[in-house]
This record gives sequence, C-alpha cells and structure tokens, in this order.
Amino acid sequence: MPEPLPALNLIAQPGQRRATLEIAREIEQRGFAGISVSSQFSNMAQCLGLAFATERIPFATAIAPIYAQTAEEFAHQAAYVHEVSGGRFQFGIGVAHAPSHIRMGVTPGKPLADIRQDQVIRGHRCPAPDHSRDVAETDDRARGGNRRRTGVRHRIRTCICDDETEARAVLRRTVSNYALMPYYRNYWKEAGYIAEMTGVEAAVAEGRLDDVPKYLPDRWLADITLFGSATKVRDGVEAWRAAGIKTPILVPLSADGDQKTALRQVFAAFSD
Repeated sequence: MPEPLPALNLIAQPGQRRATLEIAREIEQRGFAGISVSSQFSNMAQCLGLAFATERIPFATAIAPIYAQTAEEFAHQAAYVHEVSGGRFQFGIGVAHAPSHIRMGVTPGKPLADIRQDQVIRGHRCPAPDHSRDVAETDDRARGGNRRRTGVRHRIRTCICDDETEARAVLRRTVSNYALMPYYRNYWKEAGYIAEMTGVEAAVAEGRLDDVPKYLPDRWLADITLFGSATKVRDGVEAWRAAGIKTPILVPLSADGDQKTALRQVFAAFSD
C-alpha cells in the first residue's frame, strides 16, 4: 500500500484569492493529506473560504498569532469554521515574533503561560528529523508510552529542482531570516546546532548581520528543508515520517518565486 501524500501549505495572496481556492480544490482532488495556511493575509479568513470551497480535505492555520485577537474572538471564529466545514478545520496557534508584536502593539509574556491563560490549545514544532524523534520518544516516556502521534506535524520548506545548488540558494534565502529570531535559534540549539546559533547570536548582537549566513552550514539547511530531485524529496518525506512526524507539511518554493510553479512541481513529484 503506497504511503499517504503529505499536506501542502497554501497562501492566498492579494489578487489571487479566488485562484487559490481553485488550487485548493485541485490539492483535494489529488489526494494530499491536508492544507496548511500561513499567517500572511489573514489565514482565518482563508480557512473560511476553504470550508466552502472544498468538501473532504482537512485544513488548518499554520499558526494564528495568539496576540492578534482576543481569545474569545478566536474561539468564535474557530467554532464557526469548524461547524461549517463539518469538523475539518484544525486551529493551529503560535506566539509569532518580536516584529509582529511591535506591529500589533502588544507586550508578550511567557508564551506557554499566556496560551494556557487564554485557554487555547498548545502544540509543538520540531526543528529537525533526529530531534523530532527525540521529542516524540521523550513525550512517549513521559506519558507512559500511550502518546497518540496523530497530532505530530511539521512544516518543511521544499524546493524541487534537479540543480541542487539552485535549490539550496532558494531555501537559504527563505530560511536564513528565521535564524534572526530567538525562538527558532532555541529550537535549533535543542537540535544540536549550539555553536552555529551562538555564532549567529554574537553576529546579531555586534551588528554583523552580513556574517549570519557563515554560521548556517549546508548541513543545517539539509536538516531543516527538503530540496533536490523529485525522488530525493519523496525519500525525504519518508525520512520525516520515520522520525515520528505523522503528517509532513510541505511548503513549496521555486526559483521563480511563484507559488503556482512550486505547487506544480510538487504535484508532478507526487503524481501516480
């Protein structure tokens, strides 16, 4: 029996929102496991559109930033989308990062404490395959081996391209900025990249932002992304599953920067 397809990320860019719903219907028709919606351009609004545009596929907010609205407003929105979609909506949340907090005019506290106080669901994001296995096994032991892994998911930025040099360049441009964010650096320290993230922190503190890429080796990039031929990417998806990720979520990227191009490459890679 073939392995199930991964889930896919989908962004409804301004001017492309109706077209995005058509793409969502194709993702459903092709049998992908789900649709994850990034926080750009109001993912709660996009999920409402998905509730009516699709029939069977589950979909979720990648994160809805917890400080963007009151817990009560989020609860009503989530309940509405859950109801009209027939229970297919999954409400993913997160704390976002300092630039977003400044833009929203909020002062965050301790993330998990704030989430518990707001009585919303908390989740885990894992930074690398080996670390994902460690997280799952540690949680298994803590729960007496009875942990259900149905909720273990991870978003993986992916570039399908036979020219791996080009694919690495696409992904490096995209993910290097995450190393500037303390939350992500903490994730990667837990995954074993202590020296690299310490180097990044020193460069940031000293204003040497141009030096940040030198602390982000190809090994790090290969550990947190998928790139290369269709076969290599498919094998990479299975490696994430073997690490304990129940539903890998691919975030398709392409050299031309067009989401439609990247999705077509994924469709071709996972076609029968």
